Amino acid sequence: MVTATEAKKITIEIQRQDTPDSKPYFEAFEVNYRPNMNVISALMEIRQNPVNKDGKATKPVTWDMNCLEEVCGACSMVINGRPMQSCSALVDKLEHPIRLEPMRTFPVVRDLQVDRTRMFDSLKRVKAWVPIDGSYDLGEGPRMPERKRQWAYELSKCMTCGVCLEACPNVNDKSNFMGPAPLSQVRLFNAHPTGSMNKDERLNAIMGEGGIANCGNSQNCVVACPKGIPLTTSIAALNRDTTVQMFRNFFGSDYMVDN
Repeated sequence: MVTATEAKKITIEIQRQDTPDSKPYFEAFEVNYRPNMNVISALMEIRQNPVNKDGKATKPVTWDMNCLEEVCGACSMVINGRPMQSCSALVDKLEHPIRLEPMRTFPVVRDLQVDRTRMFDSLKRVKAWVPIDGSYDLGEGPRMPERKRQWAYELSKCMTCGVCLEACPNVNDKSNFMGPAPLSQVRLFNAHPTGSMNKDERLNAIMGEGGIANCGNSQNCVVACPKGIPLTTSIAALNRDTTVQMFRNFFGSDYMVDN
């Protein structure tokens, strides 16, 4: 293995795909090495001068990015076989040549750019938000105990990057499993004093097809998550909550109204 500091140039092998239906292919590029360089910086240089390693002019590489500081989650891709954020992936810490591929869990739009509609649709399905009436000022909401707020904050770090879905073996084109991120958001919003008013709706949503029962507990998600979110802990807690919800559904609406 050749490290970046031993070479004046870095070789980047990129899986490219011109259209959603076209056949993917690999194309190699060379960029000048700089200390503390990240993968996004290398992609930017390739975009400015789209000439491949063979010296032939080619089309600029397409990928998603926004904040460039591991907050937005847009720049997720598979780097040397592992899903991660390209903005925080430092060239010095990667094996060379660096191999970039789009996440396979989502349909490819072009090159490294993917369509993450599947994940966003799952967030809509579980109502991953706190509903409020915007017609008038509601004032300050109910307070949360500090201990509860601290662990809820850890769940709120999710940036919908899709890395956990990419790492999960149960999320694929043959499965409708919603994946770890939407499930963890159910736990987050059910814990919120106002969001808990829709707790039964969220739990019933994940008790259906493609919900929590499809989790195989491989725990790849918690290892891959760039924010270190305790995803498997959330899923374990939701297994308990859905069991309780099942009994509430069985005993009927009167029980749900009175409790």
